[in-house]
Amino acid sequence: MKYPETWGEPEGVAETIFISQRKVTYRIEIQAWKNLLMHGKKDIPMQKHAFTLVKIRWYDPDGKALFAKPLWLIVMGKRRTEFSLLDIYQSYLQRYDLEHFFGFGKQKLLLDKFQTPNDKHEENWWRLVALAYLQLLAAKDLVSQLPRPWERYLPSVLNKLITPAAAQRDMSRIIRQIGTPSPVDPPSGCRFHTRCPIAQPMCSESQPELRELRPGHFAACFSQTHNLLAVFPNPPFKGQ
Repeated sequence: MKYPETWGEPEGVAETIFISQRKVTYRIEIQAWKNLLMHGKKDIPMQKHAFTLVKIRWYDPDGKALFAKPLWLIVMGKRRTEFSLLDIYQSYLQRYDLEHFFGFGKQKLLLDKFQTPNDKHEENWWRLVALAYLQLLAAKDLVSQLPRPWERYLPSVLNKLITPAAAQRDMSRIIRQIGTPSPVDPPSGCRFHTRCPIAQPMCSESQPELRELRPGHFAACFSQTHNLLAVFPNPPFKGQ
């Protein structure tokens, strides 16, 4: 890769554009060389695994290279030929979202703070953190921008872009407006009626009786049994 005269003609070429937050349009040039091999070692036989070498270069509106050196990527695996050059480029861009999730999750969502010897509990914690992150993304159209004094002139604030960190600052207000069932002061009637997809007016007035939906599974709900099974095909509560 150090000597361009040794590259040969690319076997695949594609182009696309990228629009930055400042509304600048960049041209992306993608080239690929397929079924290449590299030198391996005794314990790492890379010479047995063919790969696709991809070169990506960004150009500014004037046609000048944005960076001094191009970006080189390697695509390996038996299914590597199923990906187009644009698929490879878009997949690479997703690494920024993944890196942000792990960084933000550790700093703001306690991703790495839960300590347990049980692998299942740790996996459940990761799922909860991912759901919390998803909630912040889903709430971006509901929250208000609350920048700190030194953040007022940042591009994300001036362009009114709601980041997960910005959404988290105003999330407590949204939760207060929505409300959550509290074991100390639960809502009247069925305590789940505030978030139930099949709630009826009577659900907020009285508590339904517990009844069996299917052998071993019980639910307390005013809805008919067939309606419950349609909405909740696998009831989470099992009778003792």
